[in-house]
Amino acid sequence: MAAGATMHTFEVELADADRGVYEEFTLRAARHPSETEGYLVTRVLAYCLEYEEGITFSEGISATDAPAVLVRDLSGTLLAWIEVGAPDAARLHTGSKAAERSTVYTHRDPAKVLAQWAGARIHRAAEIVLHSFDPGFVDAAVDAMERRNTITLTVTERQLYLELNGVHLSSAVHDHPIS
Repeated sequence: MAAGATMHTFEVELADADRGVYEEFTLRAARHPSETEGYLVTRVLAYCLEYEEGITFSEGISATDAPAVLVRDLSGTLLAWIEVGAPDAARLHTGSKAAERSTVYTHRDPAKVLAQWAGARIHRAAEIVLHSFDPGFVDAAVDAMERRNTITLTVTERQLYLELNGVHLSSAVHDHPIS
């Protein structure tokens, strides 16, 4: 954990009907002082929405050569490069070359994120999807977040139903192809 980082714990009950994933797990996430709470919430949501065997957080903002979330198989092969926020095109290009698949989850305006990648060289750009949430969803989740959290996340037909510390929220997951 980085010096000055704030540790957040999430007891997660995940029911992702779209992917057939039903799991309960504890997730510990260190929030670096330069990391916004919106970024942290988006990172946790990305972890849950991409949950599979071998998923893990990277070392965080200080890990310049790794995404926010990644998936490796038992041999250590990088299967998924999962970015959060608004990574630059060069970072996406690197991730797409390094992993079998790449994706991005953002808490920012997706049109602005896509605009920064326009015309940039990104390896397998047509296979990368930017995911966003309804306006205000991440902000409402930030307002409900504490240091110790209980999450129930249900996903059905790309609609999220989130209960975070007794607060009920919902949002669609919006998919924005890069090219």
